[in-house]
Amino acid sequence: MSFIKEFKKFVLTGNVVEFAVAVIMGGAIGLVVKGFVSMIVMPFVSHFSNGVSFKDWKIVLDEAVKEGDKIVRPENAIMYGQWIDTIINLLTVGLVMFLIVNIYNKLRKKEEAAPAAPPAPSKEELLLTEIRDLLKK
Repeated sequence: MSFIKEFKKFVLTGNVVEFAVAVIMGGAIGLVVKGFVSMIVMPFVSHFSNGVSFKDWKIVLDEAVKEGDKIVRPENAIMYGQWIDTIINLLTVGLVMFLIVNIYNKLRKKEEAAPAAPPAPSKEELLLTEIRDLLKK
């Protein structure tokens, strides 16, 4: 029975719930960024590369073998264009995450309270200060 209680305590702590929310949000942000790259960034790249899409870039090792309309053996190709697309996606995700963390840190710095005033000097320190001042005279 103690295992179940410990597991319940572990699952219901804030850290696990916060981690679960972070994973779900990370997945959602990843989908948004992937859509941004494929639907917005890559068309611009394609426009400036004379309409060639990275996804179409490949090195064909073996042509597809067809018998009539039926494909007997599919094409064997190195799809380096899709790899370039994936790298652009990674860089965009990195940039978005950097911006999110940067904005978060700026907002957090603004919310931090001003440093507390130094504590008042003790009675001994006040007495020593008075003695020092009297000796200076």
